[in-house]
Amino acid sequence: MPGNKQDGVHSSGLLTRLGLMTAILIVVSSMIGSGIFKKAAPMAVDLESGGLLLLCWVIAGLITMIGAVTNAEIAGLIAAPGGQYVYFKEMYGKAFAFIYGWSCFSVIQSASIASIAYVFSESVNAILPLPHLSAEMESFNILGIFYPFASFGVKALTIAAIIFLTVANYLGVIFGGIINNIFTSLKVLGILIIITLGLTMSGGNVENVSPIGANPSADYGTSLGLFGAMFAAMLGAFWAYDGWNNIGYLGGEVKNPKKNIPVALFTGVGIVIGIYLLTNFVFLYVMPVSEIIEVAQKDNTIIAVEVMRKFLGFGGAFFISILIMVSTFGTTNGSILASSRIYFAMSRDKLFFKSAGNVHPSFKTPYTSLVIQGIWSCMLVLSGTFDQLTDMVIFASFIFYGAGAFGVFVLRSKMKDHHRPYKTVGYPVLPLIFVLFCITLVVVTIIQNPRDAGFGLLLVLSGIPFYLYWNSKKRK
Repeated sequence: MPGNKQDGVHSSGLLTRLGLMTAILIVVSSMIGSGIFKKAAPMAVDLESGGLLLLCWVIAGLITMIGAVTNAEIAGLIAAPGGQYVYFKEMYGKAFAFIYGWSCFSVIQSASIASIAYVFSESVNAILPLPHLSAEMESFNILGIFYPFASFGVKALTIAAIIFLTVANYLGVIFGGIINNIFTSLKVLGILIIITLGLTMSGGNVENVSPIGANPSADYGTSLGLFGAMFAAMLGAFWAYDGWNNIGYLGGEVKNPKKNIPVALFTGVGIVIGIYLLTNFVFLYVMPVSEIIEVAQKDNTIIAVEVMRKFLGFGGAFFISILIMVSTFGTTNGSILASSRIYFAMSRDKLFFKSAGNVHPSFKTPYTSLVIQGIWSCMLVLSGTFDQLTDMVIFASFIFYGAGAFGVFVLRSKMKDHHRPYKTVGYPVLPLIFVLFCITLVVVTIIQNPRDAGFGLLLVLSGIPFYLYWNSKKRK
């Protein structure tokens, strides 16, 4: 089991300095990033219904809360740097834990960092158009899938943002925590201003939310009809809700983690669900589904920007663009801060690059892990577009979300005598519902979007030879 903390320093050498409020803000910051500002548009294309669009956000929010409720028991039982990686090691052994950690490195967390930072740069581009390369260079592709030089100005700024925030977290967990708290507070305040202005000044109409149910004229471009369209749309909603479990990765740096991490999960997820439902209602109140679909069909557009532009003109578009910059910058910081601890924990188990387990002698941060993560995230920025990256992330994430929820049953058997500060409400029904939903989402994604699902699965399985190599080296 993980070591003790003494004098504000965890047995791993990391500083234990993050309080409950910072933990809550890390949960909120890790979730509110780019999805809430951007995903309503492609979801509207899938559904062609305002009512179903809101229903997707409700369902995704409830499923996320069930996941958080389930995960809270495990977080209260095990607190160590690496979060879910450490949980999986206790549940299923080091091989499965490694595949999870490798998946975070190869796609889940690194692609999240890349895609959130990408939207930060898109919002800058909305105010100050960024340069492009020649048409010939930007059309260059690999296998007809990857266009590394497309929107090159946006991608270059994205890489610069990742480098800057990696350096900031290199310099200390307290510095990274301060950045997180400031930017999270600013973005929540900004979103509340949007909701207030949208409901009071936009001249919108509740009738814009219609149709409430399925659109009779909709042509659902899926082999599974409306059912498939709902799941395709929910991928977008789940992207916006994703990141709720990042706080677990900081188990060695949160004060009283067995109590504070579960509280942070409940509080943070509840706040985000309320904000997301209000924000999407405002989008529909101001702009009917037909107009939202038109926005989705234009390149490098963000629905939140266009909604504010509609009733406040350039000033509104400018304000929301600044807010998206603040939001995505803060979320990128939170993801960089938390995710690097996974590879740190793997290295300490001799199942990752040895240097990733280094703790900086002065700053007490996993500095090499941060650098490795930053380099790979920058490479992923060049690999694809925002939507390609997020679909791969959600597909891979839900494989492990389901495994994590099932782990509650496993640990009730393996660690039945250990003290649990918190026990899952609704056990065993709620964890089972979450597991079944995760299985369904993964299967439907494979049917609906085999290319991105296949590429995401390939990145997950690419860890097998690395595991065999590091494990054999460890035995020797």
